[in-house]
Amino acid sequence: MITDLNFISEARMFAAVDLGSNSFRLHIGHHDGDAIRVIKSERDPIRLAAGIDASGNLTRVAMQSALDCLTRFRHILAAYELETVRVVATNTMRIARNAASFLPAAEKALGLPIEIISGEEEGRLIYMGVASTLAGVNERRLVIDIGGGSTELILGSGPEIDYVESFTIGTYKQGVAFFPDGRINADSFDSAILSARSRFEEAVPPFSPTKWEHAYGSSGTIRAISDAIAKNGIGDGTLSYPSLEALKARLVEAGHTSRIALAGMKPDRASVIVGGLAILMGLMQELGVTVITPVDAGLRMGVLWDLQLRATKRDRREHAVDQFRARYHADAERALKVGELARALYQQLKPNSDALVKYLYWSGLLHEIGMIVSHSGYHKHGAYLTQHADLAGFNTREQRTMSTLVLAQKGNLRKVSEALADPDFAKAVLALRLAVMFMHARLAIGISDIRLRMRTTIELEIKSHWLIEHPTISYWMEKERECWDETGIEFNLKKSS
Repeated sequence: MITDLNFISEARMFAAVDLGSNSFRLHIGHHDGDAIRVIKSERDPIRLAAGIDASGNLTRVAMQSALDCLTRFRHILAAYELETVRVVATNTMRIARNAASFLPAAEKALGLPIEIISGEEEGRLIYMGVASTLAGVNERRLVIDIGGGSTELILGSGPEIDYVESFTIGTYKQGVAFFPDGRINADSFDSAILSARSRFEEAVPPFSPTKWEHAYGSSGTIRAISDAIAKNGIGDGTLSYPSLEALKARLVEAGHTSRIALAGMKPDRASVIVGGLAILMGLMQELGVTVITPVDAGLRMGVLWDLQLRATKRDRREHAVDQFRARYHADAERALKVGELARALYQQLKPNSDALVKYLYWSGLLHEIGMIVSHSGYHKHGAYLTQHADLAGFNTREQRTMSTLVLAQKGNLRKVSEALADPDFAKAVLALRLAVMFMHARLAIGISDIRLRMRTTIELEIKSHWLIEHPTISYWMEKERECWDETGIEFNLKKSS
């Protein structure tokens, strides 16, 4: 615990908010040399996964419970001078049918944007958090995280992530399906374990014991199971499979979650732990894991490290975009020209904020990835790939933004008419379309050769000799004028000497 408040106020502080299926949690921390020190932590066990009805929607009661928690978190966050806050929502918000309609109210209650992240991104963040606490630089490791709605398996070597897979099996559904009303018996436990094994059996090849040296457990459920074993002297006191068998026997003997009397196991977590234990045992059986080391780090710590990396210009999204472009064999030089020119043109348009600058630049880098599918409709294919790809560090909203930009780079603008209602987004679309046009026309053009403005109308001033030396530009400019006219925005081309 830090007691020097002056030191805290001078340190760069970040906050991570995790909207999980079992609990909503937050961490506030600061970078302290080679580590991130958590100075404030909160948890609210709202059991969001239990609030999904038979139609797959969050109930009014569940949504209100979530809003109450988020309002409380907002007040906590307001007491700190934070550089950045990142809010991530996991499986329950991924699968709830009414998540999109609930999101605006949730963001209003918290006062911050909420990212619904993919299972793969969740796994990557979990690994970042775990790796930050472990010493083995080159150690090959398996990280296991069993949450309320999903389970993530991650392979890595030291700080590097090699492979991630997310499974839609979590403690809540496993508990409800096999231990209804809290009843526990040997047959239901064995069925729950077998069910878990069936979900992991196809994952054996990538996660076989030959691929890693040590296995770590990062979730609160795994830590709670470990605490119960250690504090009650069960088995050998470690998270070995015999110890899990011994814990299972104790739970079966109790017969009901309300009668579980184990030190370290809170009554409100008993049902979660029963379902989690069945998943953990099934996973260890199927993957051949004999012992797991619990780690007190995971998703929230990973989010804090991700924010620290972004603040120090080591944004892993940059690497993800470059890898993605290379995977689809888009020309690096052409991509860079479009990305840089689009960014320069956008700045000349003087947007209200810089919120879209990075996404515009990355969209420029990815603008030709769809050519691997088709040269004629490459913008459509590129948009689809960008939206649905597994891109490290990105959330669905960010990928949708880039997808829309990639789609809008050419052709009619009716397909993105709703997005153009945002003046800054309209400017980003204009900047990207012109950058693509100039690059494809092979214009060696500099930003100083162009004057571009966009208010109620678009005014583009370009050197006369460029139009003479590249006659097709006049043709494409006329097409561009027609596209913008369809949206109700006048496009004027002026020539300068």
